[in-house]
Amino acid sequence: MSDFSISDTAAAVLSVSPQKWLTEGDPVTLICEVYGSSTGWTFNWYTVTLSSDSSDQYALLSDSSRGAGGNYIVSSAALKHTGVYVCTAERGQPAYKTAFSSKQQLWVTGVSPPVSLIISPNRTQHFNLVSVSLSCEDQSNSDRWRVRSYTDHWGLEDCSSSVWGSQTGSTCKISSTVPSNTGVYWCQSESGENYHPVNITVHIGVILESPVHPVTEGDTLTLHCLYPYTSPPNLRADFYKDGSLIQNQTTEMIISNVSKSHEGFYYCKHSERGESPKSWISVRVSHSESQISVLHTLSSVLAVCPYLLVTVVLIFKCCRMRGKMSGLFEATVIIFY
Repeated sequence: MSDFSISDTAAAVLSVSPQKWLTEGDPVTLICEVYGSSTGWTFNWYTVTLSSDSSDQYALLSDSSRGAGGNYIVSSAALKHTGVYVCTAERGQPAYKTAFSSKQQLWVTGVSPPVSLIISPNRTQHFNLVSVSLSCEDQSNSDRWRVRSYTDHWGLEDCSSSVWGSQTGSTCKISSTVPSNTGVYWCQSESGENYHPVNITVHIGVILESPVHPVTEGDTLTLHCLYPYTSPPNLRADFYKDGSLIQNQTTEMIISNVSKSHEGFYYCKHSERGESPKSWISVRVSHSESQISVLHTLSSVLAVCPYLLVTVVLIFKCCRMRGKMSGLFEATVIIFY
C-alpha cells in the first residue's frame, strides 16, 4: 500500500524563470506552485528520461530540496542541466501528494560542447513535407551519440524508436517533415548526458532562414524570408526583431559586426504570403576576445603588483620604525623619571 494519497484537486504547476534557453553559467530557477493552496507544502523535482521501452521514467534530483519553498535554484547552469523536468508537492501526515506537474524544459548551450548537432538544410525553420537530416558530430567521428527530441505532440522521444524518423549511426533522418516535428532536438551520449540542443520549427508557409548555431560577436548575420511555392523561394519581405520592424521590403537582411544587443527573436512578414514563426538568435563572445580580455586583466594586475609590493614593504618598515621610536621614547621617560 502506498504511503501517499494522490490529490485529485490540488495541482502542481512548474514554471521556469527567467527563460528556458540558457548559456553555460546563466542562473535559472524552477518554480513549483500548487494552485488554490499556498501553505504547508513541500516539493520535489524530477528529471524525465526514456526507459528501455521508450516510456517516460522519473528520477528524483539528488540535490532536490524538500523544504517549504517551491524553488529549485541553479546558480550556474551547466550542460548537465539540459533536460525535461517535472515537480510534485505534498503535505500532511500521512502525506497528501499531487500528481506530477506538466513538463518543462531547460536547454543549456555550451561554450565549447564536445559534440555538434549538424542540421541539413542548415537552418532552424523548415518547410512542410521535406527531408531533414540531423547528425551528432564529434572530433573522433564516433557513433556513440543518439538524437533525442522533445515536442509538444510526441513528448520525449528517441529518433530510432519514433514513428517519424530513423537513425543510422549518429545521424537521424526525418524523411517527410510535418508541423508536429516542431520541438527541441539534441545529442545524447551513451551515459545519458545531453548536449547541443537546437529548436526546430516545421511550418506550412513562410519561413525565416536563420543560423542554427549562435552567432559570434563581430561576425555577419544574414537572414532570408523563404516561401516554398515560388521560384526562387526568396521573398521581398519585412524583417522584425522582438516585434519591432528593423528592415522593410528586402530579399536579404544583413547585420554586420554583430554584438550582444542583436540577440533576440526574429521573424519576417510578407504582405500576401503571411509571416514566418519566430526564431531566437543568440550571440556569443568570441573566444579570442575572451582571451584578450583575460590577458589584459592579468597584465594589468602584474603591472600593479610591483607597486603594491613596494607599498607593503614601506608600510611594514614605517611600522617597525614607529615601534622602535615608541620604545626609545618610553625608555627615555623612565630614565628621566
